[in-house]
Amino acid sequence: MGMGGLFLKTSTAKPVGALVNLHFLVQEGQLRADAIVRYKSGSGLGLKFAAICQEDRPKLAALMTRLRGLSRTNLLSNPKAHSAKSAI
Repeated sequence: MGMGGLFLKTSTAKPVGALVNLHFLVQEGQLRADAIVRYKSGSGLGLKFAAICQEDRPKLAALMTRLRGLSRTNLLSNPKAHSAKSAI
């Protein structure tokens, strides 16, 4: 997940170019966005945000800040896991 889009693990098939309406609830609050399917894989869809509700943009930014912090915490607590992933 990033400010530009996300990968959604799903068994629901959507064609590339399809518009998807997203509503999800996270610690920061409800986020609503329209997204376009950019690619499909066996396990899900790569979605690019097309429109995000203006009032939800600060919540998305806060979510990304929190997730980056969690990622750093995991890296610091388990550096061997990161170096193994980097080697792949």
